[in-house]
Amino acid sequence: MLPRTLFSRLALSLMLLLAGIGLLYVLLSTSMTRHYQQEFVQSLNRDLASKLVIGRNLLKDGMLDQQALKETFNHYMMVNPDIEIYLLDRSGRILSYSADPGQVKRERVDLEPLEQFFAGRQFPLLGDDPRSYEKRKVFSAARLMMDDGTPAYLYVVLRGQEYERLEELFQNNFLLQLSGAALLASLVVGLLFGLVVFRLLTRRLNRLAGLMQRFSESDFEEPVRWPVELSRGDEIESLGKTFNRMAERIQEQIEALKKQDSLRRELVANVSHDLRTPLAALHGYIETLHIKAEAFDTETRSDYLRIALQHSQRLTRLVDELFELAKLDATDSVVETEPFAAAELAQDVIQKFQLQAQQKDIQLTLDCGNNLPFVEGDIALIERVLVNLIANALQHTPQGGCITVSLHQDDAGVRIQVEDTGSGIPQEDIPKIFERFYRGDNRARSGHHAGLGLAIARHIIRLHGGVIRVSSEPGQGARFEFSLQASAMVS
Repeated sequence: MLPRTLFSRLALSLMLLLAGIGLLYVLLSTSMTRHYQQEFVQSLNRDLASKLVIGRNLLKDGMLDQQALKETFNHYMMVNPDIEIYLLDRSGRILSYSADPGQVKRERVDLEPLEQFFAGRQFPLLGDDPRSYEKRKVFSAARLMMDDGTPAYLYVVLRGQEYERLEELFQNNFLLQLSGAALLASLVVGLLFGLVVFRLLTRRLNRLAGLMQRFSESDFEEPVRWPVELSRGDEIESLGKTFNRMAERIQEQIEALKKQDSLRRELVANVSHDLRTPLAALHGYIETLHIKAEAFDTETRSDYLRIALQHSQRLTRLVDELFELAKLDATDSVVETEPFAAAELAQDVIQKFQLQAQQKDIQLTLDCGNNLPFVEGDIALIERVLVNLIANALQHTPQGGCITVSLHQDDAGVRIQVEDTGSGIPQEDIPKIFERFYRGDNRARSGHHAGLGLAIARHIIRLHGGVIRVSSEPGQGARFEFSLQASAMVS
């Protein structure tokens, strides 16, 4: 089973790495030892073949003495088996040898290494091993002359088969012990050092994992943070900073969801209240008319029908505003912009409210600058903004008051203002007036609208990339203003 923790995987990887390094060290050291050993032996016995020729009197009158050669073979086969002596003709064919009969497998020896030997090439030089078809060994060589005057070679293999067997046994045992000890020491030291380093590294990761676990177990509410250490800038520190940003983002989203849920509950409660009141009144008047229609006179029945119609209109207006706001809230809502004259649109909207303003004895005027540029926007939506703002101003402006719609050019395009001389807005209510269903303490508006007009106006202006602002002093009226981008079209 594979280890699961990061520390155990790092530890296993380190052990395998050290074992591989140790094995590579053994192979390289064995190869280098054999190489230098062969070079040393061949350099030490460079002139061995020539000394045999002279010391054993193998030449007599310049020719090879076969009897002396035979005695030399017998002597070294019995006394010094660490070398093997071969007599080669000029083509490399083996004529005689000092080894045991039947052990020599080759009939011929390649003379190329011998020529390199005579030419003084760098050692070690490896020649054919007559006892094997695959092995090659270091050697010494000397030129001779046969009885018939043809050239020959005395070929001396410096490490015979018996010596090689004993050396290999000793060398393997020694190298095994040396390599095993070196490998074990390297593993222990390297492993201990690596484990300490890995522990230091994984300790911070474990700490970060613990913070994440705590954050998860607290339902993402506990303000768990990774302590930022200025002295470090490694990947773990970067991971910790990323966790901090993620945790902050998660908590912000949870707070936003809680706020949305609270708004949803408040919306349901407000909608229920605003629908229930006119529905109950409408139902009461209609039910009364149904039961007592014959007992009422014509004027009473007309009053009941008028009041029921007012409640029906209020319900219709509330439902329309709810549908409109829901449509604007949709993520795929698209604003179809086109160039238009803002002054003409404002004049048309004012005309719709002139009769209502006259009935309340309120002066409704348009203050328009000269040479205003065309603006870009959705005409229907901008008209709805002006309707909502003017209707809101009419509700809060007393008899004899004044409402002014102003249009002036600014850096962005055209700035539109709707200003009244009504009751004004308390300072503490200004941040809340654009919230849905917010009515404040003004009793004048509670019976006429549901508090969605300004929320719809703000949403429309946001869809156009702008901001609607309000300024007011209690008892001195209020001023709402927003700007529309100028169109590339010349006015």
